[in-house]
Amino acid sequence: MAQPRSTSTVPSHGLSCDRRQLLESAGLALLAGLPTWRAVGARELTRSSRPPAGFGRAKSCILVYLLGGPSHIDMWDLKPRAPAEIRGPFKPIPTSTPGLEISEHLPRLARRAQHYALVRSVSHPNDNHTHMIYYTLTGRHMANPNPNDNAPFPPSMSDHPHLGSVVAKYKHRHPELPGYVALPELSIRMQPVTLQGGHAGFLGRRYDALAVNQDPRDPRAAPALVRPDDVTAERFASRRSLWAAIDGRGPAAGPVDDYRMLAETAFRMVGAGGASELFELDREPVRQHDRYGRERFGQALLVSRRLVEAGVSIVALHFNYMSKCDGWDTHKQNFTCLEGELLPLVDQGLSALLDDLSERGRLEETLVVVMGEFGRTPRINADAGRDHWGRCASVLLAGGGVRGGQVLGSSDRIGAMPASDPYDPADIQATIYHALGIDSAQRMIDSLGRPTPLSHGTAVAQLF
Repeated sequence: MAQPRSTSTVPSHGLSCDRRQLLESAGLALLAGLPTWRAVGARELTRSSRPPAGFGRAKSCILVYLLGGPSHIDMWDLKPRAPAEIRGPFKPIPTSTPGLEISEHLPRLARRAQHYALVRSVSHPNDNHTHMIYYTLTGRHMANPNPNDNAPFPPSMSDHPHLGSVVAKYKHRHPELPGYVALPELSIRMQPVTLQGGHAGFLGRRYDALAVNQDPRDPRAAPALVRPDDVTAERFASRRSLWAAIDGRGPAAGPVDDYRMLAETAFRMVGAGGASELFELDREPVRQHDRYGRERFGQALLVSRRLVEAGVSIVALHFNYMSKCDGWDTHKQNFTCLEGELLPLVDQGLSALLDDLSERGRLEETLVVVMGEFGRTPRINADAGRDHWGRCASVLLAGGGVRGGQVLGSSDRIGAMPASDPYDPADIQATIYHALGIDSAQRMIDSLGRPTPLSHGTAVAQLF
């Protein structure tokens, strides 16, 4: 068996409330993607050194995380010559890139293959949801993995940070905006139970996501950013002045400083002309809504484009509450769910995103990544489904300096194992940092005070 190259190791919105309520309503959990100008220990390239290929080409990233584990063998890496119990009913179709084929149920994306690259040999020997979600999003193993993947431990301040939180700390430079937005935050599929790996962990709550857990089609999808109807702009400004008088006195450090910075960002976003309008989808033309698809997934992608265009450094679209099926965890009726709902959502929404970014001249500066925690079993089970399979998965990357129209790595004849160039999920994480100009080797301080690199993975240089 080929081994992956990575060496990874184990309420009221007013100000007439107390500090805790203020932080909650202003969005402590929502606005903790706040940037910092004090990233300590970051290594910068010297003027005499030449940056590696693709380093820093992307200004922002849209991560489309297909929660549950998308079936690589039915989407990106079909095996038409395999036995029927492996290949299933789907057929491959040619794409705009000669020699590259993908699923017949992704026809729009097939016509846009020149925009993206596929990595078909992402592999890790674990099939547990909670472990692999944590690993693919943080690049680290869970300290105490729960053997029951439907009963995860709650997030804690000792967790390793979601890659979005790392980007918010080491990349983001726009204090009027959050660095990391989650649409929605990471949680158990179809349940409002948050998962380890979705928060900032030991980096601190200021780097948590601005989490928009409501349907983005709802004008009040981000309620903490909506002023109550009875609070006029003048009244809001008065309350801001009162807050400054009461809580803005004297020097501050640590948690107090974090609190003040979070509150200030909340004021900027909620105030007149603030960034809360970025979530107002009625500002988009009708044709754009139709182009992306009127379902929650397509509209979340449209919001993502608005956010990165405005200066948010990373948006993570964790696929949840977006389908009638149980997300991408297709243990039963895999082909019915994929053909009837899941693949059309991705085909329309992602194609629209790539076209929209390209037409706006922003695809080269926006990295788009489509992945899940693992792939699905080659063999179809008795329920016409496919089960968890960490040993082989595919990842799509586009924009941000990635050379489209290429395939890296390959799987064996049944899509079970890498046949060439195996990559670890941590390598994908390191690749995202690389494209955004973040040095993965620089150190952050974990919950025990130990310096640890941002990623143990190695960026996939061939993509650029």
